[in-house]
Amino acid sequence: MGKTADLFIRAQHAELLKKLNAWDVAYHQNDAPVVDDATYDDAKKQILAIEAEYPELARGGFSTHVGAAVSSKFKSYPHKIPMLSIADVFDENEVREWFNKLATKDLFVELKVDGLSFAARYENGVFVRGLTRGSGTAGEDITANLKTIADIPQRLSGDFPDVIEVRGEVYMARKDFIALNENSSKKFANPRNAAAGSLRQLNPAITASRKLSAFGYTYGDLSGRDWETQAEFFDKLESWGFKTTRQWAHVAHSVEDVQAIYNDVMLHRDEIPFDIDGLVIKVNSVATQEKMGARANSPRWEIAYKFPAARGITKLNAITIQVGRTGVLTPVAELEPINIGGVLVSRATLHNADEIGRLDVRVGDKVVVQRAGDVIPQIVSVAEKGENTVPFVFPDTCPVCGGAVVQESGAVARRCVNSLSCGAQIRGELEHFVSRHAFDIEGIGTKQIELFVNLKWVTQAADIFTLIEKHGAELKSMDGFGVKSVSNLNASIEKARNVDLHRLIYAIGIPDVGEVTAKILAREFKSLPALRGASEARLIEIDGIGEVMAHEIVSFFADEHSSAALDNLLQQINIKNPEIKIVENAALNGKRVVLTGTLTKYTRDEAKEILERMGAKPQGSVSQKTDIVIAGAAAGSKLTDAEKLGITIWTEEDFENAIK
Repeated sequence: MGKTADLFIRAQHAELLKKLNAWDVAYHQNDAPVVDDATYDDAKKQILAIEAEYPELARGGFSTHVGAAVSSKFKSYPHKIPMLSIADVFDENEVREWFNKLATKDLFVELKVDGLSFAARYENGVFVRGLTRGSGTAGEDITANLKTIADIPQRLSGDFPDVIEVRGEVYMARKDFIALNENSSKKFANPRNAAAGSLRQLNPAITASRKLSAFGYTYGDLSGRDWETQAEFFDKLESWGFKTTRQWAHVAHSVEDVQAIYNDVMLHRDEIPFDIDGLVIKVNSVATQEKMGARANSPRWEIAYKFPAARGITKLNAITIQVGRTGVLTPVAELEPINIGGVLVSRATLHNADEIGRLDVRVGDKVVVQRAGDVIPQIVSVAEKGENTVPFVFPDTCPVCGGAVVQESGAVARRCVNSLSCGAQIRGELEHFVSRHAFDIEGIGTKQIELFVNLKWVTQAADIFTLIEKHGAELKSMDGFGVKSVSNLNASIEKARNVDLHRLIYAIGIPDVGEVTAKILAREFKSLPALRGASEARLIEIDGIGEVMAHEIVSFFADEHSSAALDNLLQQINIKNPEIKIVENAALNGKRVVLTGTLTKYTRDEAKEILERMGAKPQGSVSQKTDIVIAGAAAGSKLTDAEKLGITIWTEEDFENAIK
């Protein structure tokens, strides 16, 4: 018998359930997912783990959950046999755990097509009704829409049961998805969204105007059957007029067989003309399927072996070079577009020249691309070498300004030395300078900075504060500006003249100095002159400042060009009182603290500010040096890491008690 859940566990479960329900409505009802597959799957794993440990929470929880409630926009009908989900597994060990429980080792492995599930009912061979999965017990009536799809026959051919409900997936092939986006004012994020948005239309003419396809793969209500296996059922489907994924399907008899199929499909995934997000592994014998039955929301006789939501394999078409605000040259992979985690990815970082050499990645190779959450996509490895490829030669001159490219001793990055007149560096520095956590100047973004730099009105940060005085009249007459917008911009610039010391330190773009380090430096030195005069030895004494960072800080202030630009800036601004008043608090003073999950009463920035005022040191990741982890609702891997390391874990209530 499971344990009784305490208030914290109940709150965590309730928050996860609320999120997942909202995400399901966005995905299943609105055809507009708000999170990627990796985020959804992580939350799903968390809630199922909680419900496994606390069965009381499973009653009415996510373990009984299928899809989303039917939309009020459509008529709905009950499914005579529930249309369940498929339980997900994510690695070979989970496949083995499921496999070891089976009485039979005869499996059928299919592609998991990334589309919208449908159920098409036939009576005496005639198509009479089509439904979506909906809530699993009832679906939306999409009969008229399904009739517009050529792959779904209006009348079955051959030998068929008197009543058969064929279930399958409506999808959009990649070429049809690309054509739709090219010729439509509305742009869809991926083929699955396009298929779902096209099928769930109140006007069937809209569905008919878009190229949708469909596969059959299973059945629901049935008057009788004369097939014994899933493989035979695919043959039946094709004889009735349906298309199936048979050409990509396999029979397997071991976990090793399944893994070999998985690896092969992953390698050649981009050659399949439609999106897939894994494999479906089924017990091949239909009689055994019927004996095994189902859980509340999924059959016991099948699992979905999901591909990593954050990875895909595609072709590398080119390598280009981007120049950042500090002059670092970053190689960028230009890719054959691929859908990863719900996002169409066409570019990924290759980090630096050493990484290109380590991977031996070349234009024409098939590469493994990784994306997780908001992390920039990156090339992980080469999956398959291209023919007649040549090694990439890193440029020795800047592709933006033609300046020399150098690699300092012991450094990996290669930099353009022309910091004063390289357009890419100037634009990057200015974008950083006006950003929210720096000077926070509303009305100046990437587009405006590019305009001002091209006009040579702004060549350094100080020029922003004389922009309206020198060029205000011209601005008022330009497209995108006007009297009111120029007035608002002027007000924003004037407001920004008064700045906290830590914001100034962050804004001026010292290499390796982020927000947290800027606050440490402001608190430690209390004035800009004191910081400018600090030695490397003095800086290294400060907790959180290492040798490399200390060298970067001293070098920045010693550089005559940086120093002159800073002096020009100081003539235009006023530095406010930099000191952060520390409230003595034995529980937090000097402690390294990590925030994870969602707090109900504070934003992440508010909580960090409170921690700093209590003398704590907020950190972004958990390590052995971490003292406390504050876990809000839906806390993820950081909480898991803290538990493994035996670190003190606080709830939001513990945090509130401490700051009182």
